[in-house]
Amino acid sequence: MGRTPGAVALKMHNLAHYDPELRKRNVTAMAHGSKLDASVWEEFSSNWENLSYQARCILANLKSESIDKVVNEPEIVMLPEGGVREQLVKSRIGQDFFRMAVLNSYENKCCITGLAIPELLVASHIKPWKDADSRTERTNPMNGLTLNALHDKAFDRGLITVTPDYIIKVSSEIKPSMEGDTVEDWLLSFANQKIRMPNKFFPRKEFLEFHNDVVFKT
Repeated sequence: MGRTPGAVALKMHNLAHYDPELRKRNVTAMAHGSKLDASVWEEFSSNWENLSYQARCILANLKSESIDKVVNEPEIVMLPEGGVREQLVKSRIGQDFFRMAVLNSYENKCCITGLAIPELLVASHIKPWKDADSRTERTNPMNGLTLNALHDKAFDRGLITVTPDYIIKVSSEIKPSMEGDTVEDWLLSFANQKIRMPNKFFPRKEFLEFHNDVVFKT
């Protein structure tokens, strides 16, 4: 990159000055960034898909690899070069970025149960993919929760939700089971508990409000 680790760290501090989430948490940052820093933040903070794509392109270039090789999916590589192929590559890179960013922010643990088996964890969209804006929401890590596969499905179907205050709610459609304690242990027992909070990319409240209002089955 032609930059020392210290110079890279300084640049990250300068960019952090423009992060509203860090400001809310009183995380200090250096305030003497350039106008270019502000422009970079404005461009990429409002387009997560492009951010992940550009970052992956830079990494591929440093490794002297084709960006298509990075994706490494035959059905995409076999497509002729052009807009469709590029968009599919960009979309897949964005999906990979979203999963990595969300799982890392929750330290690879389910935010409801604390389960830490990677193969059973899902980066769940709070505002569903079909409803989310492709530029600002679909690959935004603040639109994600790390859930185990069961709670991911329940969240997707509106059987559980997380309030804007990060409290778990269970739908009235979930009834105690006559067959044992399974429903109680895996669903009802988590009602009114607070989720395990991430170390970054806190769930954005407007996404949680959307899930509560549109997806959740009260």
